[in-house]
Formats: sequence, structure tokens, C-alpha cells
Amino acid sequence: MKVLVLGAGVVGTATAWYLATRGHEVTVVDRCEGAGMETSFANGGQVSAGHPEPWAHPGAPRKIWDWLGRDDSPLLFRLRWDIAQWAWGLQFLRECGAGRTRANIEQIARLSLYSRSKLQELRSTEEIEYDALARGILHYFTDQPGFDAAVSTVPLLREIGLERQVKTPDEAVAIEPALAHARAKLVGATYIASDESGDAHKFTRELARRAESRGVRFLYGRHIEAIGLQGQEVVGVIVKHGDQPDQTLTAHAYVVALGSYSPLLTGPIGQYLPVYPAKGYSITVDVADASKAPMTSLTDDEAKLVISRLGNRLRIAGTAELAGYSTKLNPVRTDAIVRRAREMFPGAGDYDRATPWSGLRPATPSNVPLVGRTKYANLYVNTGHGTLGWTMACGSGAALADIISGRKPEVDFKWFS
Repeated sequence: MKVLVLGAGVVGTATAWYLATRGHEVTVVDRCEGAGMETSFANGGQVSAGHPEPWAHPGAPRKIWDWLGRDDSPLLFRLRWDIAQWAWGLQFLRECGAGRTRANIEQIARLSLYSRSKLQELRSTEEIEYDALARGILHYFTDQPGFDAAVSTVPLLREIGLERQVKTPDEAVAIEPALAHARAKLVGATYIASDESGDAHKFTRELARRAESRGVRFLYGRHIEAIGLQGQEVVGVIVKHGDQPDQTLTAHAYVVALGSYSPLLTGPIGQYLPVYPAKGYSITVDVADASKAPMTSLTDDEAKLVISRLGNRLRIAGTAELAGYSTKLNPVRTDAIVRRAREMFPGAGDYDRATPWSGLRPATPSNVPLVGRTKYANLYVNTGHGTLGWTMACGSGAALADIISGRKPEVDFKWFS
């Protein structure tokens, strides 16, 4: 059948790829001039299947309260007269219960583990180069309460098939020698040896190129204006290309993979999606001294940052700001990232020439993404992956391609309905 995929980020491109491998005629539409140019462009680089803990957990409300008003806080709510933000926030509080947290961890872990295996399979068969490193992810702690909380989750993660290893400060430094300078600050670490890292933008661009060779058509520079309905079916999507007249693109099935912008498109046709943009920040720096720069992907728990080695670059990313759809850079937040990187890894990167970036992560209150069929028979969604879009892209793309093809997905997951 003909399938129209809206969005050429890592999730939309992966969806298009797997639809093409199942024999469908696929067209991808995006407002940018290439694949992976927005949220997928400069994220943290981690493929972190072993880190399924959602933002919403029993201890989150107190932390968020303590962070209110701090421009450099890891998670910042900028309260607005925005009904979508308030509705999302109330649902977030509901997801903070212990029982719901556990259920969400299980859902996230299942899809993430499946997705990581699909990424590894795709990397092998298609020989895609994207600065991939399979050296695990080391999560280090500089405060005792945070470390104790992480250790307490180890039994639960073991139950769902994740072997998170607890490490002493010395063991952490042995895994990543670049932490030697900060050894005195460390109280402990956890380590998932099977996790990975890599450049999501490079991957998306290369996957799009291979998809085109399979017949997938990419229409870039098209602004998606509206979804057209007839009864309970979508009959077309209206797009605008420069000064040309509006065009209606038609297909048998339609996939909304527009990240944070997905609810803005589906809302007018009555399909509510509990997705709100969480602005994330990153800096990218050239490696200045390879002996001081980490090779293992790292998570800095106190600063809520991730650090990934991407070839001769370091990507340091993190924080979340719930403040609507603005992507304007806040120098207070980017400066905080640079300051922490200098503190933990002095001399590792050319911090004076850091390239800052911000992008909107599509967050659901539970951090569980929305993948599946909407109330309209031929309209599907693949969005809401939050900070794990790179981690979950191949798995959610493959699973949705199965659903559209009338097959049962290979992974047990609570599909959107």
C-alpha cells in the first residue's frame, strides 16, 4: 500500500525504512531540507536501553519543587498560561506513583531492548557508519542519596532482564580513565555494558539515503498544514512548499512522526496526544586532549548530563525545560553544561569554542511513547519518545511497520490505541 510518513527525524526515517522493507510504497514529508535536522540533530548520542527509569517517579515532585525558579536546574518547569502544559503536568504527577513507575519502567525497557537489537542488526546488514561505540554506559554519582536510589533499582531491573552493575569509584575510573581527575568527587557508579552510543544525525542521514535506494521518496522543505478527513478516514494531508499553491498528498495509510509537533497536527481533528515539548540542550566540542576525553559514554547524575564520544568530538547534552515550543538558546543553561564539563573533564575539549544547540524532545507524562493506530482507521502515530528517541527509533519503527502491515509486532508492548 501507499504510506505517507510525516516527519524525517530518526523515528520517522526508521519507520519509513521498515515500511519499505515490508514492500510498501513510502513517501516521507518534512519541513527541513534534509533528514534528522531537528530533535535528532545534536542529541546526547546514547543508545541507553539499560536506563529505562522515567522522569515521573515517587521522588520527582519534591525535586521539581526544589528546582523551581532555578534557570540552571536539570528539569525546569516554566509555568505558563498553557492548558496543554497544565494538563501534561497533572498527568505527570499521576505517573509518579510507585506502581505506575514500575509499569512504565517495564514498558520502556521492553521497547528499548528490542530497539537496540534492531539497531545492531541494521548497522551490521547495511554497514552504516555513525561514530558508533559499543563500550557500555557508565552512570556516575557525586552525591550519596542519588547513588543509593540507583542501587535500589538494581533488583527490579534484573527482574526485567537488565544487568546493571554497581561499581565503586575506583572501578568506575578503571572503566573510564578520563574520570581520574574527578575521582575524589565520585561516590559510586552503575554500568550497563551492553549499551551504546553514536551520532543520531549521521545515522538518520545515512538511513534516509539507503531508504531512497529502496524507492522511498523524501519530500523536504514541505510545511505540513493540516490533515483532511472524510468520515472516519484520512483522505489526504495538505502541505505547502515555498510560494507554490497548497498541495494535497494522498495515501492509503498515514503516520504522524513529528515529535513534539505531533499533537498540533492531530488536535484539530480530535485526536488528543499527551505529548509536550521538553527543550533539551547540548554542546559539541572538538577533542583537545584525547588522553583526557572519555571514550565510554557517561551519565552525570547530579547535573543530569550525558557525555558521548563521537569520533573527534565530545557531545555533552541534557537538562529539560518545559516552556512551550521555543527553541531559543538560554545561555545560562548552556554555560552550566560547559562549566560542569570543565569541572569533570578539564582540558578534554575545546570548551571555548563549544557549539551550543537546543531541540524539543516529545515527552509523554509517563515517558512511554505513543506507537500505534489512532481512532482513525488509517492514521497512525509514532511519537512521544522523550529523551529516548534515538534509543527506541528502530524498534518503534519496525513495530509500527508490522502493525500497518497487519502483522503482530515482535515485542510485547502497550501499543497506542
